[in-house]
Amino acid sequence: MDVSLVPADTSADVRERGSAVPRQVAVLPVGSYEQHGAHLPLATDTLVACAVAREIAAGHPVHLLPPVTVGCSHEHADWPGTVSISSMTLHAVVRDIADSLRRSGVEALVVVNGHGGNYVLGNVVQEAAARGERMALFPAAEDWEAARQRAGVLTSLLTDMHAGEIETSILLHAHPESVRPGYETADFVADDRRHLLSLGMSAYTDSGVIGRPSLASAEKGKELLASLADSFGAYFSFLTAEDLPAPVTGAPERGRS
Repeated sequence: MDVSLVPADTSADVRERGSAVPRQVAVLPVGSYEQHGAHLPLATDTLVACAVAREIAAGHPVHLLPPVTVGCSHEHADWPGTVSISSMTLHAVVRDIADSLRRSGVEALVVVNGHGGNYVLGNVVQEAAARGERMALFPAAEDWEAARQRAGVLTSLLTDMHAGEIETSILLHAHPESVRPGYETADFVADDRRHLLSLGMSAYTDSGVIGRPSLASAEKGKELLASLADSFGAYFSFLTAEDLPAPVTGAPERGRS
């Protein structure tokens, strides 16, 4: 693994940073090890999650953790090199990390997810919140949409599903050496993927790509990361607040229980 993906903090660094905030917030990048076509590496989702986490750490006093590099990539199993763990294992790993952090005085955890197939991370956060723990999942779809618009990404989030304009742009900016030639002609669109969970990716693409990587650029990647770092400010504020904000509820609908 690229040593730059592993934070070089000492315990003293973590203690000093934590003394400047009302509550310490740790940031855990979670990726995957799965096919991303012929032009992006198997570690793409981990590299993206780490790039987002580093951008966050550059602007906020957070405790940056090393990444979880293998996730739930079962839909990509037809391509060589893909490795998956079960959703139960990923759930347990993230919960164990959060428990360990709290024992050392870090009360809040943000999971930066780089792989859409890691659905269980939403459950981890929901369950933690129900126990009164401070945890968040980032980025949300709204954060990605804001970033897409700011960066001038032309492909919609529906179309830009895998190894497309967004992922290729972020790696062209953060890890250009990892992007191989051929992305300029690798576009493939499959917006109707309603049976993806049952049939896997190979039912929708031969190349492994679903999206338009030909539209990618390093400048778009830079702006995507900058936008996500800005969006993170709201997460940092509520996780470090004395009291978590109350949920916003609408008026009950008549005639429904």
